[in-house]
Amino acid sequence: MMAKKLTTGAALVLTVLALASCGNTIRGVGQDAANTVNATQDAGRTVEGAAAR
Repeated sequence: MMAKKLTTGAALVLTVLALASCGNTIRGVGQDAANTVNATQDAGRTVEGAAAR
């Protein structure tokens, strides 16, 4: 009986840790996408400025 409770508790802790890791990864991907958009817009402004000269 005690081993079953211990196994269930350990599985629950591992599940919570795995879900927290997924949340951090998804947040990081969102930040990377935003940075990519910003860099692309900055490059476009640079090209536009160079073409206007």
